[in-house]
Amino acid sequence: MTPSFTIRPRSRQRGVALLVVLMLLLIMTLLGLASLRGAMMEERMSANIFDRGLMFQAAESALREAEARTATTKSFQYTDSCTTGLCGSPNPTNQDAYVDRWLQATPPYFSATAVTADGISVTPAYFIEYMGQAPNWPGCDREVPIQAGCLGPRYRITARAVAAGRAEVLLQSSYTSPE
Repeated sequence: MTPSFTIRPRSRQRGVALLVVLMLLLIMTLLGLASLRGAMMEERMSANIFDRGLMFQAAESALREAEARTATTKSFQYTDSCTTGLCGSPNPTNQDAYVDRWLQATPPYFSATAVTADGISVTPAYFIEYMGQAPNWPGCDREVPIQAGCLGPRYRITARAVAAGRAEVLLQSSYTSPE
């Protein structure tokens, strides 16, 4: 007996399954890349927040150091040359030539005590500007005669913290010294 089987012609394969799988693989790759991009952006944002917080704390420490120094200095020690971070009154009479000291090409910063956190060391800086006499309470300068203790010296303290490739923070405060 001879085997009885019939030979059927091979049907043409169209490769649709392969095409569908390749499309799904492409879609999954694009979703993975989008997810990775979002995660990287969040990581950069959290690093920026950390840097800004660190620089803010360093600038704040310089501000407090300058306030303590202001309490022990007298107004005659403040000069236009801004030696050792002690600056005289700003002169805004010539508006064309007047530029705030912190905007100058080389601001007269004086280095404060270094601050270290998480292995990052930052040396903030500050300068103090004597702003003249001002009332210690509202309206006291309009009284006749002016009461004792009414006017007191005012100072503007500018502190900056910056590290290479990191955030930069600039803080200012107004301070009244018991002179």
